[in-house]
Amino acid sequence: MTETKLIASLFDRLNQNQLVLGAAVEELSNWVERRRSGDISNNVRGVLETLDENLVFIRQGIAELTIAGSLGQS
Repeated sequence: MTETKLIASLFDRLNQNQLVLGAAVEELSNWVERRRSGDISNNVRGVLETLDENLVFIRQGIAELTIAGSLGQS
């Protein structure tokens, strides 16, 4: 496995972890909101928006590393 492919795989796994953690935090936010703590829930959702905004950049980086790794094998 080339170094570039290894880095792409690493970032892919980190991205998967980010998605799973984001989903778990969102579930907790929903639970908090049902207990009438809307302010806390809104704060959590604001933080989750940052995760969503970074997701596009992360996926683009993974795609570019994957392509670079494929080209490096030629």
